[in-house]
Amino acid sequence: MTSKNLRVGITGAGVFGGYHAAKMVAHHQVDFVGIYDPEHPERAEALARCCGAKAVASREELIDGADALVVASPASAHGRQALDALVHGLHVLVEKPLATDIETAREMVAVAARDKLVLQVGHQERFVSHAIGLFDIPEAPTRIAAKRVCQFQERGLDVSVTLDLMVHDLEMITALIGLMPISTNATTRSGPSGGIDETQMHLAYEGGVEVDLFASRMADIPARTMEVVYPSGTVHVDFLTKTLIHDTPFDLNPQFATDPDAADCLGASDNAFVKAVLTGSPATVSGIDGAKALALALEADQSQLLAANIAV
Repeated sequence: MTSKNLRVGITGAGVFGGYHAAKMVAHHQVDFVGIYDPEHPERAEALARCCGAKAVASREELIDGADALVVASPASAHGRQALDALVHGLHVLVEKPLATDIETAREMVAVAARDKLVLQVGHQERFVSHAIGLFDIPEAPTRIAAKRVCQFQERGLDVSVTLDLMVHDLEMITALIGLMPISTNATTRSGPSGGIDETQMHLAYEGGVEVDLFASRMADIPARTMEVVYPSGTVHVDFLTKTLIHDTPFDLNPQFATDPDAADCLGASDNAFVKAVLTGSPATVSGIDGAKALALALEADQSQLLAANIAV
């Protein structure tokens, strides 16, 4: 970048679009150039007024006035909108999942690499894991179990619970282990959305590492937990209450909730994206990282095509 500030636009004026807009407006190295929402222009107008920005009338107007784009649209539009921005030379921060098909994800990664553009994916809990110190542990895990469940709500229903919720844990686990699994096994259940609303997945890795994941948007009580077993002890993280219990000898941070990156992981993600574009530093969660998580999530969802649905 040759200019002092990064010109950033946002597509999608829903809840997450609002979160990102607030962060970009407050960033001292960002000129927030506008918001576009083709499905809900009234939301874009309201959000623009709230942020002191402007709602633009077309995707072309937003792209022409920006150096970078935050894609906070419904998940089914992520790949298409992000790829279009990359093709037009913009750096992109796209909310998870990266896309909903692996072919689009691969093209996004290829265009970003070819044109030296930053492609970052909004797996914000990677920043929480860094704040805990999980990526500084000198041992490899032997077993991981993660649970991510919530009550049913009318959001995110354009994709499966695997792409909506479990993809977070798939990304973190892939980053922690540093390998793709040698085998996977998954079962899914249909629910109120009419699609996949519950997924259970087992992954096996070289060296004997075993991983069990569970995601549901049909639970009575929300939960987001991860247990990581090492030869020297066990780490248990509650991402909802931001608490840590462990009996390992490692120097982990039990007060990680007070770390700025954990307390505001979406803000940390936005800050990292701006820094990567302006300084040339690597994206914290790259397009390749997002594509690996997406590939595993899609593999889990394919299980529903191989067996009869279990109606709820």
